[in-house]
Amino acid sequence: MVFQAGAVLLVETVRKAGLDRAISAALMPWRRPRAVHDPGKILLDVALAVALGGDCLADVGMLRAEPAVFGPVASDPTVSRLVDSLAAAGPKALSAIRAARAEAREHVWNVAKNAAPDAEGQVVVDLDGVLVPAHSEKQDATATWKKTFGHHPLMGFVDHGSGGAGEPVAGLLRPGNAGSDTAADHITTAQLALAQLPKKYRRGRQTLIRTDSAGGTHEFAAWLAKRGRWLSYSVGMTITDTIHQAVLKIPPAAWTVAVEPDGEIRDGAWVAELTGDVLKGRPQGTRLIVRKERPHPGAQSRITDADGLRLTAFATNTTGIPIAALELRHRQRARAEDRIRAARATGLRNLPLHDTAQNQIWLEIVQIAPDLLAWMPMLALTGETRGWEPRRLRLRLFSAAAQIVTTARRRHLRFARHWPWTDVITAALARLDALPNPD
Repeated sequence: MVFQAGAVLLVETVRKAGLDRAISAALMPWRRPRAVHDPGKILLDVALAVALGGDCLADVGMLRAEPAVFGPVASDPTVSRLVDSLAAAGPKALSAIRAARAEAREHVWNVAKNAAPDAEGQVVVDLDGVLVPAHSEKQDATATWKKTFGHHPLMGFVDHGSGGAGEPVAGLLRPGNAGSDTAADHITTAQLALAQLPKKYRRGRQTLIRTDSAGGTHEFAAWLAKRGRWLSYSVGMTITDTIHQAVLKIPPAAWTVAVEPDGEIRDGAWVAELTGDVLKGRPQGTRLIVRKERPHPGAQSRITDADGLRLTAFATNTTGIPIAALELRHRQRARAEDRIRAARATGLRNLPLHDTAQNQIWLEIVQIAPDLLAWMPMLALTGETRGWEPRRLRLRLFSAAAQIVTTARRRHLRFARHWPWTDVITAALARLDALPNPD
């Protein structure tokens, strides 16, 4: 009898994605002579432990306890030595890990076909900051803008839409006092995210970068505008006095009702496009769209409200689409909060190591784990199960126990018939088995 047998879904996802071979080849320079354990396998074992709910390096012990499912697993000291070696290598090790992830991602998207996040011809990347508290004196842990203590990494997620998860494609570790609107950090994170995407999405505006108002700086807008021939953007803007005065001058007939994803009218919300002097100093091709909406019950009034209506604005370079549809597209950036919640439940609740370089390696591991949690449903699940978040996947699928049965010189996992989700597990394994192996 083996436990966590359902996690074989993740093991098979690693194999079908080619991530095991890619990351083993990338980390070959860090394999010591006569070493028993492959550095790539060690790193992936930690990522699997994180995907199963672990939040520190020692949690790889849950894999070590089930060698029949996960194979031989390195000892805790061996895992720690590898993380120290990768941290000492700095950008070289980070680049190797990221290149392996990008290679596997391209293969997964090609195999997933209509289930891939690029099935509609455009990839949406959301950038957002995450506050990660620290409960001890760690390097670069400082007071945050929310008066807590810890770090403030900037993350990038590929949006899978309302029916799927999200893939982390960038993670920039920053001190806790890093500004939410630091343009240089947004540029770096956007570059990391774009490097994770297949090259074909670096032309024809097939990639959309979305941010909240923290990304609405002139420097980041100018960087995006320079790449406007092949990159689309939808960036939140702070309601300045200039924008506020321009909104007050919009005639009633210029307002258009906002819409919901199902095409129905959004009650109490209207959108309009600002033109004229308010665009002075902004990159050519910028469109500034504003929404006014009745505040939610209990919301505090703001000085930028107009006639009791809450104002929000965003800038975009997309043309040929009604402004109501553009506003809906930008509003769906709120799904990034769901991605952050899932990331917190998958290793981002804390940064367990002391040095910044070590925690940056941990942040890369934390990105591999949600990658697997997004790729497995994309490749193997259907219907409602594709939208299950990490906690539900762990409780219903990964935690299932099974019996190992050997017959005809082959080993099989026999899951209990009374487990309510055995059919989901076995059907998913069959779909993974039918997929082509990476070249």
